[in-house]
Amino acid sequence: MGSVYRYLLSRTSDPAEAEELTSRTFLNALTRLDQFRGRGARFQSWLMTIAHNLLVNWYRDRGRRPPIEALDAAIEVPADTPGPEASLEENEELALVRSAISALPEERQQLIALKYVDGRTNAEIGRMMGRTEGAIKALHHRTLRELQERLGEGRS
Repeated sequence: MGSVYRYLLSRTSDPAEAEELTSRTFLNALTRLDQFRGRGARFQSWLMTIAHNLLVNWYRDRGRRPPIEALDAAIEVPADTPGPEASLEENEELALVRSAISALPEERQQLIALKYVDGRTNAEIGRMMGRTEGAIKALHHRTLRELQERLGEGRS
């Protein structure tokens, strides 16, 4: 339950909404348990797919895009930073990365969040996004290349 709630909280930034979506995820899973066949898929992946689909509907109902706060939470400034100039430099680097990520299309932002915030495998991401594992690998490669180019431009 914790991973479903954390996933939903990172996408909604609202504990009450995340709790509601988590409850609905488990209710949907319980009512559709007979549909789970386990053909190569783990129960956790199936559950996360339900959560993701509910989240997509939640955003659609509200007519807004997912916040980028999930990525902000994944990149933390260490507490033992040597001094203010080092902290300032690191904050500038983080701002560049956040800016580059937020400039990506929504699908690529979602890929980055699923891969690096949630630690999902390409196969899991593929199931969640309705693509093959190979398509996710290719999209991941193109996304990293684009980020590298954007970050290179931002530092010149």
